[in-house]
Amino acid sequence: MVQDSLVADELAQLAAWRQGDKAAGQALVERHYDSVLRFFRTKAGPDADDLVQQTFLRSVESADRIRTETSVRSFLFGVARNVLFEHIRAKVRDGRADPDFGASSIVDLDPKASTLLLKRSEERALVDALQRVPVELQIVLELYYWEELSVDEIAAAVGVPAGTVKSRLHRGRELLRASIENPPVPTSPSDRASIARWLAGAPPDEPRSS
Repeated sequence: MVQDSLVADELAQLAAWRQGDKAAGQALVERHYDSVLRFFRTKAGPDADDLVQQTFLRSVESADRIRTETSVRSFLFGVARNVLFEHIRAKVRDGRADPDFGASSIVDLDPKASTLLLKRSEERALVDALQRVPVELQIVLELYYWEELSVDEIAAAVGVPAGTVKSRLHRGRELLRASIENPPVPTSPSDRASIARWLAGAPPDEPRSS
């Protein structure tokens, strides 16, 4: 299969990068940079670029720990998630307990993660709504709908069973719809309709085609 061949090729490139092959590393960065940047832009605002660099550096440093059945993009998003959590913990550390990413949203944890750089109003409305659901739910929603990772790939990235990913997708959609219906800033009917179409994707027990 073409997809299996791509996964194998990327795993080989990652291993070669770890051994010092800069061309292999550059190829992987160019292929996945935009996706990893998109991951951070909705959660880390102006710090996104630095966190992308950290993610690729840490990925090549820990490449020996990737499982052969895991895709490189799933591995990268798993590393990105860890980098994000460390970043947020460092920003909110003031004697409080560690944040609960299963209960707290980006708006709760980092209000400066702005959507102002987004040009289209429906994109701003969607990201505003995503930033108001718990971070763990925001991550699985974005990986499923934007990055088109399968449930199994998301499970590998976030370190939970596939059934838990399905539950998080279901709960995330419910909270996202509620946030859209009662937004802190009024949204237009066309923006709400656009977001509703975004949510009308394949159910989480139907894997995305590649």
